[in-house]
Amino acid sequence: MLNLAGGIADTGARVDLVLAQVEGSFLPMIPGNVRVVDLGGRRTVRSIPALARYLRRERPAALLSALMHVNVAAILATYLAGHRCRVVVSERSTISQEAAEITALSIHAAHRLVPWVYPRADGIATVSQGAAEDLARYCRLPLDRIAVINNPVVGPTLATRAAEPLDHPWFAAGQPPVVLAVGRLSPEKEFGTVIRAIAELAPQRPVRLIILGEGRERPALEALVDELGVRDRVQLPGFAANPYAYMARAAVLTLSSRWEGSPNVLVEAMALGTPVVATDCRSGPRELLEGGRYGPLVTVGDATGMAAAIGRMLDTPVAAETLEGRADMFTVAHAAEAYLQVLLGEDSGKRQAM
Repeated sequence: MLNLAGGIADTGARVDLVLAQVEGSFLPMIPGNVRVVDLGGRRTVRSIPALARYLRRERPAALLSALMHVNVAAILATYLAGHRCRVVVSERSTISQEAAEITALSIHAAHRLVPWVYPRADGIATVSQGAAEDLARYCRLPLDRIAVINNPVVGPTLATRAAEPLDHPWFAAGQPPVVLAVGRLSPEKEFGTVIRAIAELAPQRPVRLIILGEGRERPALEALVDELGVRDRVQLPGFAANPYAYMARAAVLTLSSRWEGSPNVLVEAMALGTPVVATDCRSGPRELLEGGRYGPLVTVGDATGMAAAIGRMLDTPVAAETLEGRADMFTVAHAAEAYLQVLLGEDSGKRQAM
């Protein structure tokens, strides 16, 4: 969303980044041409009145939201405001899978509203064709009401950040190859699969694994590392403000998710010429990798298959220029123009506050 906000602002639009609460590790990355608006809410649902007041005061041409519960709140706020700007909701994942897995009562309640609320949006966008088809079934919507827009992943700062120094002994000259995984330490990311894969590879070759991210699954993953006896092969250093320096130096990037929408880490790695391996989960990896053309796809939860795929990429990696060419489809500029078409509709030449 930061990439998209900056990309749209670069077209000449005035862009506000409206946040329920201004906090988090990504604040330093907010583009300089984007204004931040703090609604001062502790939770999304409590921010609805403040968002309605913002809409009445600023009267933007369009409102874009992302994440399911935020999308529901955004649509409700526009009705409460009485200012009917164009509202576009963006679904980032496979919504039926999320609905089946969610345990939080408030999020579960928002999921139940989706089939009635989403059709009232002026535009709906998803990040992959698979996610669009899933959303159409879930909301009983015609598929042609949903725009599929590639994530704005590849921007002008990606290569610059990837080239920044990385002070980690595992990336020193002469060290064994490093496999990288990046994401929240949460159940849907299924990092246990890649840890088990490394344990299977350990007797065969001196490979190491770094998992960047933080979350509630840390204790279980740390316990698994100890159980498998691969403490000398696996590190979980936590959140990294610049994962691209790791990606550019990794031998292989893995994605072990149970479900996705369109995983940015695969595109980021390919843009940097790093080979990738992914589970064939719903949805995104099969589309991004074109059925395995740009990297192996393995069954969800199959550690043996993951180990074999990592081994193949270590021995015969996909050429960097091939991967970089595929990633060119996911530029910030391309996504910004595509979202503007959906946001502004017939008035797409307009560049007023978003």
